[in-house]
Amino acid sequence: MKTVLLIEDDRALRENTEELLELSGYSVLTAPNGKIGIETAKQKLPDIIICDIMMPEVDGYGVLENLSNAPETQHIPFIFLSAKTEHKEIRRGMDLGADDYLTKPFDEEDLISAIESRLAKTQLLNRMSGEMTKTPEFSEDEMRTLHELKNFFDDNGEIVNFEQGEMVYQEGMHSHKIFLILKGVVKCHCMDADGKELTTSLYRADDFLGFTSVMKNIPHQESATALETVELAAIAKEDLKTILEKNHNISLELMELLANDLSEAKAQLLQMAYSSVRKKTAKTLLQFAEIMNNQKEGDIKISRNDLASVAGIATESLIRTLSGFKKEGLIDIEGRNIRIKKLKALELMS
Repeated sequence: MKTVLLIEDDRALRENTEELLELSGYSVLTAPNGKIGIETAKQKLPDIIICDIMMPEVDGYGVLENLSNAPETQHIPFIFLSAKTEHKEIRRGMDLGADDYLTKPFDEEDLISAIESRLAKTQLLNRMSGEMTKTPEFSEDEMRTLHELKNFFDDNGEIVNFEQGEMVYQEGMHSHKIFLILKGVVKCHCMDADGKELTTSLYRADDFLGFTSVMKNIPHQESATALETVELAAIAKEDLKTILEKNHNISLELMELLANDLSEAKAQLLQMAYSSVRKKTAKTLLQFAEIMNNQKEGDIKISRNDLASVAGIATESLIRTLSGFKKEGLIDIEGRNIRIKKLKALELMS
């Protein structure tokens, strides 16, 4: 039985996560702060560590740095679990040597999947090398994970900026570059036969953008527009192709990422085809709130046209539905700002 060390200062979350991991077949050690977490890791030598960032005594970054510098613990896979979702915070954790990064609130399946993936990777590397080691500093020829590929984009990519409403690329333009979003939110969209705009997907910080094709510079099949101030790191397709040819593990992870994107797009199409107007509106509000605020409560500033195009309904129908939601006390509306007041009611409706 594999042993997981959970370092988390929130008692309720710590106990709930401990129970989840035990039900999934893991032996669980817990620590209420970073100082105790470091001591426990060095004494018990768990198979994997899950650690919060904002904690008393020693924060998550301090825990990772301390354990990475100790020979007996530097090989242990380390996953951050935190409410911090800014790209610079994620990058800082990955630069210190974290293996993965999950944001609160997290999906139970995502947590278990991340643990299984990191344990399997460690086992494979151990089998290949004969000993467990931390991932070394990497060059273009030595990258092993998508996180390292994203760091390569950040360090070597061409930095480009777009203001709200500016088009990153347009449908029909030849695609010569792949982008990593460093800051902001981008919507991808296309026009149907009747000239109506359909939003096909939303991308935020730490997402890749522009994967029309890696092998060929074929035209973009959709347009991409900045929903707010956006900063991107761009890499030429030819350079990315070379990296992927030399690093098959990254190719496989990228294939899985793109497959997940396709699954989400299929789910959205099914939502548009079969959901009622109220259900579509509720679900789309929650999707925008989660992507633009990294949470489902609080203000979102978005045009009614964008909401309608993602929901797949007429703008007039969406406006009437939003007015109904406001009368029912589910939301507040002030200009373009929408505040979700009754989250659970919208979740049940969606």
